[in-house]
Amino acid sequence: MAASSVCRAGCAAGRALLRGPRSSQALMSLVRNRGAATYAQALHNIPETQVTSLDNGFRVASEESGQPTCTVGLWIGVGSRYENEKNNGAGYFVEHLAFKGTKKRPLATLEKEVESMGAHLNSYTSREQTAYFVKALSKDLPKAVEILADIVQNCSLEDSQVEKERSTILQEMQEIDSNLTDVVFDYLHATAFQGTALGRTVEGTTENVKRLTRADLATYIDTHYKAPRMVLAAAGGVSHKELVDLARQHFSGVPFEYKEDAVPITPPCRFTGSEIRFRDDALPLAHVAMAVEGPGWSNPDNIPILVANSIIGCYDHTFGGGKNQSSRLAAIAAEGKLCQRFQTFNTCYSDTGLVGLYFVSEPLNLDDMLHFAQGEWMRICTSATDGEVKRAKNILRNALVAQLDGTTPVCENIGSHLLNYGRRISLAEWDARIEAVDARVVREVYSKYFYDKCPAVAAVGPVEQLPDYNRIRSAMYWLRF
Repeated sequence: MAASSVCRAGCAAGRALLRGPRSSQALMSLVRNRGAATYAQALHNIPETQVTSLDNGFRVASEESGQPTCTVGLWIGVGSRYENEKNNGAGYFVEHLAFKGTKKRPLATLEKEVESMGAHLNSYTSREQTAYFVKALSKDLPKAVEILADIVQNCSLEDSQVEKERSTILQEMQEIDSNLTDVVFDYLHATAFQGTALGRTVEGTTENVKRLTRADLATYIDTHYKAPRMVLAAAGGVSHKELVDLARQHFSGVPFEYKEDAVPITPPCRFTGSEIRFRDDALPLAHVAMAVEGPGWSNPDNIPILVANSIIGCYDHTFGGGKNQSSRLAAIAAEGKLCQRFQTFNTCYSDTGLVGLYFVSEPLNLDDMLHFAQGEWMRICTSATDGEVKRAKNILRNALVAQLDGTTPVCENIGSHLLNYGRRISLAEWDARIEAVDARVVREVYSKYFYDKCPAVAAVGPVEQLPDYNRIRSAMYWLRF
């Protein structure tokens, strides 16, 4: 039910920019049913996203595609970044309790109502967002909205459920610790944004989970669950007018004022070039993530960065392809067996981000893998070519179209876009931004963020052979003669 690590959610964040161009199945149907339709024509046949604001600042947004199912959800602009050291993990705790019963619906009643509709409830918490959403038949939209309103506004927070969920969260935290991908990205945030809110995990500390009380959770809800920070998003077989009427009925009472004008603001989070290493020689493989400070959500530099990341590509030794892959780094990694897998990432937040590379490698190959990875960064900064940029743009476009299927990703896209950008960015606009990128732009933007910059490095496992930080830093530029 909960997805909390940077790779799954908030963090999620890096994939969310690519999530942005998701739309309904209309595009996929158009492509299938009209063989003569061009890609450009398909871009402009996406259903319009309609947005309405209620008097209390609560926003309602939807995309109607006439499907028999729909996804409707509530996206809230709050996450672990708004927490402090004492209540870190409160948002994650609240999200876990949301589906455990309300003042109107005990747990058993809530579960029976959802099951009787054949619906699915889900939720996640990230560093800057919390979401609750329902996948149901289109005819059950009114009931789905009413249930969402109930769980968000009337969560019972019973002491018995708080204690039960406390044990569940502690168990989940142990499971997360066994997922080294999640661990290394949490470490990356901890060192890159050390001493700031983004450096803390979404789940919070074990001590906090054991200590948080019902009153702490209620205070968190009262402080942050305000109408102007909420978006009711829906996609599929939905009527926007009906959705607005339902929102007025169930969400008009959501407060929009803060006590004593104490409006929570996003705390500034500085980036620090640094490293954190957790050596464990009992593990078979080393997990390494390296990043520089990236742009925030609305920064136009994100598109050239995504194009450059597409040039570097990704690799998994189970994919095949070998030295004939279009990605230079993938070809080198495959031919030299330098790593098990690698992937680029661009994790965005409201005012900052992390751009970099994550790889999993055997201990003896760490030095070589890092050498070639940083060399590829520097090559793109100085000599990215028009040919590879053209290829990367097509890869990026393909990724956009590949994520268009289903009402849930569309709904998530609508909700997160309104929180991050203040509007839904259309697929056609994303495509135009990609088209405007050329090799010169890629070189300039990548140089701006990578060239001669201090990276943040996180490594877990048998990392003795990983070069020291000074060597890593010295490879962030090329000497020119």
